[in-house]
Amino acid sequence: MHERLSFHIKRDSFIHNLNPLTKLVLTLTLILIAFTFPWYWTPHLLVLVAIIPLSLLGKVFREFSVTALRLILPAAGFLFLMQAFFQPVGSDVIFKFYFLDVTQESLMFAFRNAMRVFVMVSAFTLFLVTTHPSELMSDLTRRGLPGQFSYVIISTLQILPQIIAKSQTIIAAQRSRGLDTESSFFKRAGSLIPLVGPLVFGSLMEVEERAIAIEARGFTSKQTKTSLHEIPDPSFDQMLRWVLVALIILSIALNLWLS
Repeated sequence: MHERLSFHIKRDSFIHNLNPLTKLVLTLTLILIAFTFPWYWTPHLLVLVAIIPLSLLGKVFREFSVTALRLILPAAGFLFLMQAFFQPVGSDVIFKFYFLDVTQESLMFAFRNAMRVFVMVSAFTLFLVTTHPSELMSDLTRRGLPGQFSYVIISTLQILPQIIAKSQTIIAAQRSRGLDTESSFFKRAGSLIPLVGPLVFGSLMEVEERAIAIEARGFTSKQTKTSLHEIPDPSFDQMLRWVLVALIILSIALNLWLS
C-alpha cells in the first residue's frame, strides 16, 4: 500500500508554482502581521483577503475547508471559550456562568486571539498542502542552509503524515486478525495497546533505517552536492519576498510606534 509521505496536494496552480522560500516567507508574513499589526480587525481581514483567496488560487479550497471545519475551527473555538471565561480583564459584564464572568473586554480579547490562531494554523496548512518537503529542502540547501537543518525541517513536515499512514496500516492489519475497533468506547480504548505498540516500535525502527539510508547517500559529506531537479526562482518571486519582508517590518514598526 502506498504511503503518503507529506500533506502536499499536487495541483497546477499559481501558488504551487511559487518558489518554496517565497511560500515560506508568505506564511511567516501572514502570521507576523496577524500578531503584530495594531489594528484589532487585522486577523479577521487576513482570513477574507488572504487566506481564502490563497486557497482558491492554490486550487485547494475544498481540502482547506475540510481541514478548517475538522481541526482549525474547533481548536480556535476552544481557545476562544477558555479566554472568554478565564481572562480577568474588563468590568462590563455581559453574562455570568456560576462564578465565571464574561466581560465585553474578555470577549473581544478572546475573539482576536482565536482569529490569530486561525490565521496561523491556516497559513501553515496552505503552506503544507502547496509545498512538497523535498522541494523546500532542495531549495534551502541550494541557498546554503546546512544539510542537518534541512533534514530536521523535512522530517518535521513528514512525521505526522507518516504516523497517520503507518497507524492506518496497523489498524487494517489488526482488524484482519480480529481486533475489535468499532464497538463500544471501552472496548476501543482497550484496543489501543495492540495498536500503540507496533506504531511506536515501527517508528523507532524507521528512524534507524532512515539514518542508515542518509549516511549511505553521503549526507554528511563536505563535497558540494548537485540536484537533478532545480527549483526555479524567477525575479517575480524575489521581488515578492522583498515586498513581504517590507510588510513585516512595517507591521512591527507600527506596533512599536503605537504601543
